[in-house]
Amino acid sequence: MNDLAPAPIRPVTRRAAYAGFVALCGLLLSACLLAPGEFASTLDIRKDGRFTFTYSGELHFVSPSEFSGGKNKSGNDEVFKPQPCSTSSGAERECSTAELDRQMRNWEERQKNKSTRKRGEAEQMTAVMGGKDMSDPQTAQEFARSLERQHGWRQVTHKGKGLFEVDYAITGTLTHDFTFPQMEGFPMANPFVQISLRKDGSARINAPGFSSGASAGPLKGLASMAAMDKSKSGKDKMPQLPEMDGTFVIDTDGRILANNTAEGPAEQAGSSRLSWTVNKRTETPPTALIGLTR
Repeated sequence: MNDLAPAPIRPVTRRAAYAGFVALCGLLLSACLLAPGEFASTLDIRKDGRFTFTYSGELHFVSPSEFSGGKNKSGNDEVFKPQPCSTSSGAERECSTAELDRQMRNWEERQKNKSTRKRGEAEQMTAVMGGKDMSDPQTAQEFARSLERQHGWRQVTHKGKGLFEVDYAITGTLTHDFTFPQMEGFPMANPFVQISLRKDGSARINAPGFSSGASAGPLKGLASMAAMDKSKSGKDKMPQLPEMDGTFVIDTDGRILANNTAEGPAEQAGSSRLSWTVNKRTETPPTALIGLTR
């Protein structure tokens, strides 16, 4: 007989889900949480290293309140509902006043603990956002004005609830790696598009933000953890992340060494074009490797 039989697999508990949620928040404290909505983005990259990058469309800051719970219409997280009492034989019976009082005290203690926990979650998420809560209209308006002072951000309009309409365009020469977005005064954002230069003269282009897959960023995992933590009542649903719907296009006169487009490069006068349609069904981030002669 084998005495080393595997231990039974236990389901994930609420406590484990919450522990995972807190751990994930901790891992994300160095990044603010962003997601694209409807957008069009282009990258024109020449083999001598000159490039122009644009992003026009929606930019959504995920609010701390979207993951920290919230309250129902009555203003309370829950309404106290007495649990049935039973006899020694297991038959249901009417609870005594003392039993109801004890149930009420236990419920109030659970509510107090939950309130403390939610405040902690909100504080964690606010820290993720650089100390700013973009669900606050005044904070969002001030942020929009400050962002427009930064190079490349031609127009930033707050549309409400952490949603911004932006027009971004920047032109330069690739002497170092490039990441979009970059925001002054904020922790590093989860990147939408990255250009990484290699010593062999090629440039690797990845667009992790233009994907709904788990590898695209922390949002999906964070929302799943929050949903697990709120599943007990059956009323709370997973936070609704922005619906992504856009296009990403790369034009280049460099040599395309690799790409994961559906159709491959489309040749045009003096240039090649790579195109991706990006939506909630896009699981793999757009990527390309382009040879330069800089």
